[in-house]
Amino acid sequence: QIRTADNQQLGATIIGTDPSTDIAVLQVNAEDMPHMEFGDSDRLRVGEWVMAIGSPLSENLAQTVTQGIVSAKGRADINLVDFEDFIQTDAAINPGNSGGPLINMSGELIGINTASASRSGGSQGIGFAVPSNMAQRVMESIIETGTVVRGFLGLTGQDIDPTMADAFGLDRARGIVISQVLDDSPAMMG
Repeated sequence: QIRTADNQQLGATIIGTDPSTDIAVLQVNAEDMPHMEFGDSDRLRVGEWVMAIGSPLSENLAQTVTQGIVSAKGRADINLVDFEDFIQTDAAINPGNSGGPLINMSGELIGINTASASRSGGSQGIGFAVPSNMAQRVMESIIETGTVVRGFLGLTGQDIDPTMADAFGLDRARGIVISQVLDDSPAMMG
């Protein structure tokens, strides 16, 4: 079941989930539901104002709106999900905000609130959202095929850091070093 902003409880069916991005698609058993338009998260700029909407901590705080800026884009290696390309924001994202929208000042959905980094458990101005373009691709794939279809090479690697760049004689730290080719993968067979 879902609960709307005007406190209606409606039945919903899970169409599919993608644990690798923490996205789920639900079908709500209702007609003419208002909806938020997707914005283009690729056009989002660091420093742009955003708002996070959610129900932090408890139902008593439902529909809480916090504001902040985009602190960074493309955050990865946070170890939250398999496919990370997060928008980082200082808009307060507390427990209970997950799944709520991160919106731009035009009222468009540009991210889905996912988590925050905190030593205390409360918001410390380091929140993360799945970009709307990634969420939309996941949603469309689930609706069209029932699952998320992704390319797969079968390689693991690590980013080249400045020490490695020196060792390899590179002028700067860029690229990756392939550390493993997985058995029976396209990379192994190619």
